[in-house]
Amino acid sequence: MTSVHAEQGSGTDHIDDLYWRAASTPVVESDQELESIVRQAELPVLLVSLAAALDDPSILTDDLRPPLTPMDTAPVPHGGMTPAQQERAVEVALTALKRLRDEGITRVGALSDERRRELLGFLSGGREEWLDMLSHELALAPEHGGRPDWRFEDVAAGRDFRVLIVGAGVGGIAAAYRVAQAGLPYAHVEAGETLGGTWAKNTYPGVRLDTPTFGYSYSFAQRGDWPHQFAEGSEIADYLEDVVDRAGLRERIEFGTRLLRLRWDDEAGAWEATTVGPDGVEKARMFSAVVSGLGLLDRPNIPDFPGAAQFQGVTMHSQEWNHDVDLAGKRVAVIGTGASAYQIVPAIVDDVASLTVFQRSAPWMLPAPNYHDAVGESFAWLVEKVPHFAQWYRLWVILTGIEGRAHTVTAEEGWEGAPLSISRKSQELRDYLAARIESQLASRPDLLAIAIPAYPPGAKRMLRDNGVWARALLDDRTTVVTAGVDRFTPTAIVDGAGVAHEVDVVIFATGFRPSEFLENIEVTGRDGVDLQDFWAGNARAYNGITVPGFPNLFLIYGPNVGGVVQGSLHFMIERAAEFAIKAMREVLERGATAIDVRREALDRFVAYVDEGSRRMAWGQPYVRTWYQNASGRVTAIWPYTNIEYWDLTERVDPADHDFLP
Repeated sequence: MTSVHAEQGSGTDHIDDLYWRAASTPVVESDQELESIVRQAELPVLLVSLAAALDDPSILTDDLRPPLTPMDTAPVPHGGMTPAQQERAVEVALTALKRLRDEGITRVGALSDERRRELLGFLSGGREEWLDMLSHELALAPEHGGRPDWRFEDVAAGRDFRVLIVGAGVGGIAAAYRVAQAGLPYAHVEAGETLGGTWAKNTYPGVRLDTPTFGYSYSFAQRGDWPHQFAEGSEIADYLEDVVDRAGLRERIEFGTRLLRLRWDDEAGAWEATTVGPDGVEKARMFSAVVSGLGLLDRPNIPDFPGAAQFQGVTMHSQEWNHDVDLAGKRVAVIGTGASAYQIVPAIVDDVASLTVFQRSAPWMLPAPNYHDAVGESFAWLVEKVPHFAQWYRLWVILTGIEGRAHTVTAEEGWEGAPLSISRKSQELRDYLAARIESQLASRPDLLAIAIPAYPPGAKRMLRDNGVWARALLDDRTTVVTAGVDRFTPTAIVDGAGVAHEVDVVIFATGFRPSEFLENIEVTGRDGVDLQDFWAGNARAYNGITVPGFPNLFLIYGPNVGGVVQGSLHFMIERAAEFAIKAMREVLERGATAIDVRREALDRFVAYVDEGSRRMAWGQPYVRTWYQNASGRVTAIWPYTNIEYWDLTERVDPADHDFLP
């Protein structure tokens, strides 16, 4: 498997990045052109990129260190540098960029440990506790990435030990990449006919990221030439396809093969996995370990509306978009106003005859004027001409997201503004966001009365606003219904107030069932215990990865690993895969059959995440959100930073585990 694109002998042949470029294009632009580019750049990123390229950290003086001002709604430009700092940074960066040009520098060698600490220390404001986690994301620091530092043949040559990877979405691909790097024998099954998980399934009009593109990528596949600041769904799907091909993983994936059952065989010390392939034939195989990369948001939730079966028009869930249906001139209903509806409604409003939007609760929206924008020319120039600028920019996105907007969704005990806000900062944010909505809908008091949410900002997923949602609601073709859905008739939806809305097409933007982990797979662990019975509707996993009584079973996107106001999902996913690899190594080196987390370790972890969630907007007792399970416990969201997760997953603690003989 090829995992680097570096030239042998360049000092970078151990770089773990599928998109590695050994050399950048030479800089030839004039001083005036360079100054224009510098003035459009994110200055801390440019400074550290140039310091690395020139091997000259002396340009990173303390007076230029970004203060990392916390973001209330969006990243603060230049990390909060003052105007005076910015002018000084422009001067320093321009001088350095001229040096890059005049000295013809196009390559950067792998960073020494000393240089790594200097550069990361500058970007992070001297936060020593962040450096190891950030190094994981920096391919230029090859000794500090996520690549396994061992190989199966060196640890347990000749042992019969095979791994099953389930799913070929973001999590399954990450797991396969690391398992292959460790040289572990494995099989990889994917129920669909193609890879990509949610990005293969969600192809509705307007689908795109609602997080900055550069933060939504693997540490081992740091693409630099993204076309949009918030990538379209097809761009992410293409990226995942490309990653799999560059890594040589495609030929190992068994497409159209669904996992039906897992049964732990105590005598064999292995999992019996029953799959069904494209031919409809069930097949049972034995595996020493199973890694589940099944997604969290891939099981559509369609409420059981009375009379729905009688409806004679077209219905579809947002994840199961029927591209054969032409919406032009149709009367369309969209049920829901969450993340999917928020993208669909503006994308179709200009085509339909009428659009009826059924809103249960209004969404909070973060300002993002660049939400549909392409990457700018100056940014593309920097990616092309400054060695590894894109890699440093990706790191900057992740770094500024470590603390993210957590301070805006952290509750103050005894706050009197509840349930509309949870703290002074929460109230400030609410007032600001509400004022934006008021300015957008000032001409429609009827819409304004239902557009400001009656819950705290951050209690539910916050969406990205560049004005298109308000424009769609203001369109003469659009009607917003807040009375709910009472029933369907053959030609209409009758709302809770008894009004019938005649429609031709109904789009269910009603979300998913994220708390029902692995519900479609029968999993039987030690002593015949069923996984769903063990969870009893309350999915729990140690570090979001392992469950007591289910040895050598690892969840890559398990309970409590999602991030919504801080952190990187890809980081969490990769760390789960790497923890699984570490656990397998422990098993092999000990000559054990399997590793099984202890119940007390799970209980301690659950208490830890529950305590964190209780302090956040989504954990308040008066809030209901898809982050919670049916009993109200938050099971989808990680309430801390990536730093805490780094610490928890850095080693496999023997005290928390049993090793089966």
